[in-house]
Amino acid sequence: MGVFNDHELQRIQKAVEAAEKFTSGEIRICVEQSCKIPVLDRAVAYFKELGMDKTVLKNGVLIYIAIKDHQFAIIGDAGINQVTPENFWDNTKDAMLREFKSGNMVEGIITGVELAGEQLKTFFPFQDGDINELPDTVIFRDGN
Repeated sequence: MGVFNDHELQRIQKAVEAAEKFTSGEIRICVEQSCKIPVLDRAVAYFKELGMDKTVLKNGVLIYIAIKDHQFAIIGDAGINQVTPENFWDNTKDAMLREFKSGNMVEGIITGVELAGEQLKTFFPFQDGDINELPDTVIFRDGN
């Protein structure tokens, strides 16, 4: 897709790996050029397609970004939604948006990952025997 170079992709993946060291939660990043449906609907569809609803504790988080449309969403699975306040992701979204508006796409994603990890460790701390249930790599989709 050519959105990020190899170094940037490695930085994002390392941020996911670092965030997941302190939580049993799973964080994924999905990027596409364009989103022709409501951004939350798109994020929910990818959440299911990527198997994020299959984690043991229902504590997966997806950060979805449509580059050309300047849209993004953060969604969490049922386990997260049951224990967190309704506006749980607002501060994370705001911090990401500040970076995006400054032209810092990679920093915005890393900020989102770091903040998601910090918040997840409060409700879903790392447990002995915890395994990484989902890959940490960035997922690219073609869009529609």
